[in-house]
Amino acid sequence: MLWLVGALSLTLTELVHVVAQDGNTTAPFPSSTYANATSPDPAAAESPDQPFSPPFYPSPWGSGAGNWANAYEKARTFVAKLTLLEKVNLTTGVGWQNERCVGETGAIPRLGFRGLCLQDSPLGVRNTDYNSAFPAGVNVAATFDRGLAYARGQAMGQEHRGKGVDVQLGPVAGPLGRAPECGRNWEGFSPDPALTGIMMARTIQGIQNAGVIACAKHYILNEQEHFRQAPEATGYGYNITESLSSNIDDATMHETYLWPFADAVRAGVGSVMCSYNQINNSYGCQNSYTLNRLLKGELDFQGFVMSDWQAHHSGVSTALAGMDMSMPGDVLFDTGTSYWGTNLTVAVLNGTVPEWRLDDMVTRILAAWYYVGRDQSQVPINFDSWTTDTFGYQHYYSKEAYGLINEHVDVRAEHATLIRQIGSASTVLLKNNNGTLPLTGREKFTAVFGSDAGGNPYGPNGCPDRGCNNGTLAMAWGSGTASFPYLITPETAIQNEVVSNNGVFQSLTDNFAATQIQSLASQASVAIVFVNADSGEGFINLDGNEGDRNNLTFWKGGDVLIQNVSAICNNTIVVMHTVGPVLLSNYSDNPNITAILWAGLPGEQSGNSIADVLYGRVNPGGKLPFTLGAAREDYGTDLLYIPNNGNGAPQQDFTEGNFIDYRAFDKANVTPVYEFGFGLSYTTFSYSNLRVSKVNVGAYTPTTGRTLAAPVLSSATNDIAQYQYPSNFSAVPFYIYPYLNDTDLEAAANDTTYGIASSAYIPAGAQDGSPQPRLAAGGAPGGNPELYDVVYQVEATITNTGTVAGEEVAQLYISLGGPYDPKVVLRGFERLSIQPNSSTAFHADITRRDISNWDTTAQNWAVSNSPKTVYVGSSSRNLLLSAPLS
Repeated sequence: MLWLVGALSLTLTELVHVVAQDGNTTAPFPSSTYANATSPDPAAAESPDQPFSPPFYPSPWGSGAGNWANAYEKARTFVAKLTLLEKVNLTTGVGWQNERCVGETGAIPRLGFRGLCLQDSPLGVRNTDYNSAFPAGVNVAATFDRGLAYARGQAMGQEHRGKGVDVQLGPVAGPLGRAPECGRNWEGFSPDPALTGIMMARTIQGIQNAGVIACAKHYILNEQEHFRQAPEATGYGYNITESLSSNIDDATMHETYLWPFADAVRAGVGSVMCSYNQINNSYGCQNSYTLNRLLKGELDFQGFVMSDWQAHHSGVSTALAGMDMSMPGDVLFDTGTSYWGTNLTVAVLNGTVPEWRLDDMVTRILAAWYYVGRDQSQVPINFDSWTTDTFGYQHYYSKEAYGLINEHVDVRAEHATLIRQIGSASTVLLKNNNGTLPLTGREKFTAVFGSDAGGNPYGPNGCPDRGCNNGTLAMAWGSGTASFPYLITPETAIQNEVVSNNGVFQSLTDNFAATQIQSLASQASVAIVFVNADSGEGFINLDGNEGDRNNLTFWKGGDVLIQNVSAICNNTIVVMHTVGPVLLSNYSDNPNITAILWAGLPGEQSGNSIADVLYGRVNPGGKLPFTLGAAREDYGTDLLYIPNNGNGAPQQDFTEGNFIDYRAFDKANVTPVYEFGFGLSYTTFSYSNLRVSKVNVGAYTPTTGRTLAAPVLSSATNDIAQYQYPSNFSAVPFYIYPYLNDTDLEAAANDTTYGIASSAYIPAGAQDGSPQPRLAAGGAPGGNPELYDVVYQVEATITNTGTVAGEEVAQLYISLGGPYDPKVVLRGFERLSIQPNSSTAFHADITRRDISNWDTTAQNWAVSNSPKTVYVGSSSRNLLLSAPLS
């Protein structure tokens, strides 16, 4: 069941499946799951009128569990020194554009503690200069390389640290990738939770080992841009008053969407960002079930929860539901009003928010700060998010405090080498007829086609937040971006390659120049066609795509371009820069299309990375982190493009359950064009000698006992006069402060609902700081530590049977065997470098979690009695070795 069911009915007209959603002629409605794609599990497949998220209180207080004890000791010592106003100041942002970072908390000048600087993005430092533009998360997933994920995280962390940033707003596991059209899937890694979880964990470890707090986002079920924020949707002409609700059953939540966040917490992530959307009709930043029970209870998260920007919807209830920091602090951008700030001071003084809860909020923030060593590695903020001018206003919106705001510090180091490496390592070779690739560079006539091969006429940063699709696509759009220091285009890199060999090279970057395309294609001995498909965040509407893609086709006439070139040149190579899946028509079978490569969003070294693969300096080893299907409906899931609940919150029911991407294809027995995990090489590999060893471990033990009582580290005085604005204080306009402007709390709150009975809005138990029962599935960061016991060890022999060295990603899948389980699920992988005619051993551990299902009755993980099988192969459909798990 979708947790609990309330009473809300759809109108008769809304229950009729329509054939078009704003031109999306195949997207289902009012559901976003295709009729034949629902889960076999009735608890997931049923679609109640209105799911309800049950309350869970009180908000668990941090304990210093795992390896957090030292950080907590330091944090609690610091918090004990703070006044009420100082504590509130650290939990509340100062407002949009009121300081130099995209988000900053208030400072504690008395103790020399500056406000925390929070800065996008998951692929580099946003809104500054002299920074690197890294490959997107989806490219990192395509490498299937833990080491590269860590190295990229560490390099990004170093660049954020060098700019003075305390919290990097990344990496991303929400969206996970429920539907391929979702605009921000590329910011994350893969629709497979295990692959995303592993890459999340390694990225977090890299960022935080560089001395910067990572932020796992967007928690949780943030799986489309349409309707994520009601005001944003209203601006596009939709008549809704509340944001989208993502509705899900308990088992799917645990087995798919919570999975990578568990890996993030186990990796020690310092912060988590709650999302815009509702979960079972409760907003993500005040959902006590997802924040208090799942994140802080089951996963025993020790860091702090921040709101997404403008995802904060209320005052007292968000504090009690588990949110710890309000970002950017104001209710709406540049309003000067806040749900916290002054109002949080009032709430503590009048007792609606207990002081132990505020102490826990501040302790969590400071513990994360100490945990990554910010007390040792912090440097002054040396950039400004709102302008690259050297001099300007420190308080950009109010235009106050003019001075030096940008020092133009170059933080790139030698990261271009890593970026180039990830770009080539993530390139997936999908087709290579008769050894077309690698090229030699000495082909008689090389022709490059497509706007995606060239540069943006406005320059690589000519469109704010990369909100256009001009030239080659090396980064998609939105807040998850960074400025390019330069962008090496494929046109430039390939020209350099050919010219260095005294060859003939010509390029044509107008997709619609039909006559010229025909002429050039007729001369070419090899034609390389570059096409793309873009998407991004919902605040930008690009060609009618409101963040999310309207379809899965190539942009800017890419299909026509491919067809026009390949109709003439019988040696056409197609290179795709896309945010995710696209429909490939018959290109995989077209004999004139001799090679196809997916290059994703490779960042600043885009051209060099693809040239390295095309010309054989790098043997491709990337694997698809998603499935490429023949038709949109083959994925089983889609987006909701028009509201389905009148002017209330649109309802998106995840009735497909765990069956997304390759799991949906397997369930429906649909053959993909190229399956998840697929990727060719310039050499060949064989698999043999599977060995499975059972490890003797004890039985799984549910966590029991009770917590300690919530610590109160310092107590506020009831003298209201002490919390007024200081005398002779000069307030910055629109800045968020913790001070009161009246000694009467009701007047200071300026809230028409002030004074109503607390029983009307404070849930039972929300203020209770006494010892609480520990959850059976909890017990340590990431969940019950026995979930991570190794129960089987797997080995296999992988042999390079070709004539050149290459890298192969051996993949481990498990069939859990139950009637509601996917056919197979990925549980491990290893990228192996193997010399020709040589073999190496593939190793993988299988943990208890890997073979468990979520028991909705026991509210714990359990290993079912269903027969289980382990598979090792080169993709989700090429499972070459298998053995039963006894």
